[in-house]
Amino acid sequence: MEAFLSSTLAVSIAEIGDKTQLLALFLAARYGRPWVISLGVLVATLVNHALSAWLGAVLADVIPPHWIPWIIGGSFIAIGLWLLIPDKEDGDMGRFANYGPFMATLVLFFLAEIGDKTQIATVILAAKYSADMLMTIAVIAGTTFGMLLANVPVIFAGKWLMDKLPLGFAHKAACIIFIGMGIVTLINA
Repeated sequence: MEAFLSSTLAVSIAEIGDKTQLLALFLAARYGRPWVISLGVLVATLVNHALSAWLGAVLADVIPPHWIPWIIGGSFIAIGLWLLIPDKEDGDMGRFANYGPFMATLVLFFLAEIGDKTQIATVILAAKYSADMLMTIAVIAGTTFGMLLANVPVIFAGKWLMDKLPLGFAHKAACIIFIGMGIVTLINA
């Protein structure tokens, strides 16, 4: 349960103001089909985060065990600091916009997640909780749920919600959470 809850919390807060959240807003504005866009976000996130969690579990098996807490702790702190640099808006959806709301969301969201803070957080969380397959599944479920918690309201409420969210506070809160997770991991090393 800890793997699911910490993954959900970390990703849902880190996602606020992220480029994929802005992409969800653009897709909702363009297509106006919130259920279809939400389904595209779900499928893209499941696939992306499953691959990321697999990578994290593999890395946890390859890296010497005494290094893992130090790498994970340092990575959490690095992500926390990275969260203080907000993403820039990028409204160009390219050729994928012509594929309809589900395919455009699926492809664009998957691609936008590559190398994103939340994907890297998924790799790190999966490495941290790589003790067994159920923990890895809990990380995938938690990070996916966190993405949905952050993006589905934006998809349905759109610009109104984005105007009401205190993005600076959200970025600082996420920074504190990730740095705190890093410090706890380092202390327990």
